[in-house]
Amino acid sequence: MSSSSLFRAALLALAVCFGLSSSASADSGTVTLTIYKGGWIIGASAGGGTLTFHGRRYPLSVGGLDYGLVFGGSKTVLRGQVSRISRPSDVAGVYGAAGAGLAIGGGARAIVLSNQKGAVLELSGRQVGLMANADLSGLAISMK
Repeated sequence: MSSSSLFRAALLALAVCFGLSSSASADSGTVTLTIYKGGWIIGASAGGGTLTFHGRRYPLSVGGLDYGLVFGGSKTVLRGQVSRISRPSDVAGVYGAAGAGLAIGGGARAIVLSNQKGAVLELSGRQVGLMANADLSGLAISMK
């Protein structure tokens, strides 16, 4: 084996080792979000929440836009897991979803979202208000 082939093989082995170690170090935490949403055709949402990661709490801000059939207003409280994060800031980013729902008074809500960093949110909770939607939505989460 020539020295250049050996060097390439060693680089490839290092890249694989570092790639495996970064995905193996991915961790998870818990998230609680409170989101207020309202709209007519175009909707907006805003709110906040908390990420708990390695025993520490990190405040979050939430905002977003919806487009499609959006009518009414609601408050949604979601709780669940965030996975595939290495540090708290991995939760920050833009999450997109297509969804439909109806809440008259109260209803259950569950959603799975992922962002550009690979973080995956699996949330469920309760939605209260008068809201009908069949829309595309974007949700931005940032660290406070």
